[in-house]
Amino acid sequence: MAWTDVVVLGAGVVGVSVALHLRAHGLSVALLDRGSPGEGTSFGNAGVIEGSALLPVGFPRDIPVLLRHALKLSSESNYQLAALPGLAPWILSYFNASSARGLAATARDLRPLLDVARAEHHALAGPAGAMGLLSPTGWVKLYRTARQFAKTATERALADELKVAYSVLDTEAACALEPALRPVFEAAIHWHDCDNCSDPGGLVKAYAALLEQRGGLLLQGDARTLRRQSGGWRVETASGPVDAEEAVVCLGPWSLEVLRPLGLPLPLAPKRGYHVHLAPEGGMTLGRALVDVAYGYALQNTRYGIRLTTGVEFAGLEARSSPVQIHRDVPHARELLPLGAVREAEPWLGRRPAFPDSKPVIGPAPGIGGLHLAFGHGHWGLTLGPVTGRLLAEMMTGATPFIDPAPFAPGRFGLRAAQRI
Repeated sequence: MAWTDVVVLGAGVVGVSVALHLRAHGLSVALLDRGSPGEGTSFGNAGVIEGSALLPVGFPRDIPVLLRHALKLSSESNYQLAALPGLAPWILSYFNASSARGLAATARDLRPLLDVARAEHHALAGPAGAMGLLSPTGWVKLYRTARQFAKTATERALADELKVAYSVLDTEAACALEPALRPVFEAAIHWHDCDNCSDPGGLVKAYAALLEQRGGLLLQGDARTLRRQSGGWRVETASGPVDAEEAVVCLGPWSLEVLRPLGLPLPLAPKRGYHVHLAPEGGMTLGRALVDVAYGYALQNTRYGIRLTTGVEFAGLEARSSPVQIHRDVPHARELLPLGAVREAEPWLGRRPAFPDSKPVIGPAPGIGGLHLAFGHGHWGLTLGPVTGRLLAEMMTGATPFIDPAPFAPGRFGLRAAQRI
């Protein structure tokens, strides 16, 4: 049996970052996952570290748009009918939080984290020898019609207010920035404060290797074995039981599998997404990520090829794969760029952990002493992993948090554990 100050459950970008920051504060740390670091949700994202991120992806509130999504006429979203009854309360809360005022409030709450997100990545990537995986070239959103671009007025006004840098580009300027682009769009916005990552899973593995170099333990085991033990916590691993004074849940979409038995059913749901890699033709490459706003997918240059990452699918956590969005998006991507064959036999399926208000939980679990939470980052898990680690480590060690953590408090949903443990 081993003992450590803290056991961190989940070796995605958030969990690895939390463990690294706790080590930096002098605590002994064991990081546990059922697999290897960086092979879950962190592996399959769009590879964008978005310091310039603003408005979260909201639930449509315009009736014609809602009907288009409901009738599955848009590749921006998909749903599996069997999942809707169970997801209905979450979707209703998500809809209510997606008003213009609600989205702007969330953007302001997240801005202090996003302002330093890239710097916190660099503080880990440098010592990890992983800066070569990052390119500070920003990313570009493409608008196929002038009408689509006109809808960005609110986002641009908020960017001006919060001093988030961007450039509006016409078709010619966007094609000069990305010469492989075909002029099938009317306008673009280049968001400058962004790093593009050519291998998100590799980045997380580099951070995990840094953790080991700094004395952290990497262990394999089942996080669902977590239980109270002698005033602390015990979890079973392949190397035997590990006891810890404190535990941190960073399991992304699987976090509730640990929390429900402890009487804490937080309103978390998976926003599923898919990716494939396409072969670039004629030596084509991208200097930065692109988003085809009309269809809700992203394109990124990675070591595996040009990664196409879809919008959202509403389905159960372990429901069957239904990559209809991939089949719709690939032809649109080929309109934009010279892209060849899809390199995977089957699309990769990931699960973005999301709360209805599009903010993560970062802080102590309500009513459960010695347990801390860091998950629910939605579309911004890769972006916010290191800065989440910094904030939570400061809270856990009694240091002064660099920002007010109140907007991310797990208790904001009005839930407490069924019984204090």
